[in-house]
Amino acid sequence: MAEQMRHDQVTRAARRAVLIDGIPVAALGVVALTLGSTPDQTATQQTWWIAITTVFTLAVAWVLVRAFRRADEYVRRIQLESMAVGFAAVLVGLQVATLLDAAGVIELHQVAQLIILGGVWVWLLVADLRTRFHR
Repeated sequence: MAEQMRHDQVTRAARRAVLIDGIPVAALGVVALTLGSTPDQTATQQTWWIAITTVFTLAVAWVLVRAFRRADEYVRRIQLESMAVGFAAVLVGLQVATLLDAAGVIELHQVAQLIILGGVWVWLLVADLRTRFHR
């Protein structure tokens, strides 16, 4: 029983650390998405958007590396399997969007970032559900 409580405390501490690392990164992602959705950007606006998107991408990689270093073998396995599900969701979403773009229903460049964000959401949701219900 004491081991289970210790494991729960370690899991909570790891989640809290990822949350603390991830909140500024998520805010930066919202800024990048907002800047990227402005139509008819000037060269300066495009430069800012590319720079912020690049920083956002590097920050996401930094948060992931830190989270994996903190995690034990079991959590790493869950995260990698959840990432695979999220990656599959992105692939399916991009394929559907490509077909709809070819049919003239939507424009792919307008939904590409939303599809990627949806894939990240699926990854986090699957990881959370697996850690909550696996015990």
